[in-house]
Amino acid sequence: MTMLFISIKDAQQVLKNQLREHRLKQGWTQAGLAQRSGVPLGTLRQFEKTGSVSLESFLKLLMALGFIDEVVSALDTHENHFKTIDDVLAKPTKKRKRGWKTG
Repeated sequence: MTMLFISIKDAQQVLKNQLREHRLKQGWTQAGLAQRSGVPLGTLRQFEKTGSVSLESFLKLLMALGFIDEVVSALDTHENHFKTIDDVLAKPTKKRKRGWKTG
């Protein structure tokens, strides 16, 4: 796993810029995204200015822009996380070993 050394402030700047870029690609105004997400317009404006917002509001914005599944999946490290039935069937099974250890 690659570890990035980025400050919280830099991460906030990247996230606010990326969300703003995706909003603009959709052709949405701030008011349009606020309405679609349920995040108050003032909160969205503050987020796009400072990068600071509550987790709940951030998730609502991600959901409205269609990115919540990608973000949640990116953080999911569970071994048994499957996207399709083919993934389940392709996973090798672990055989249990029984018996006494000698030695």
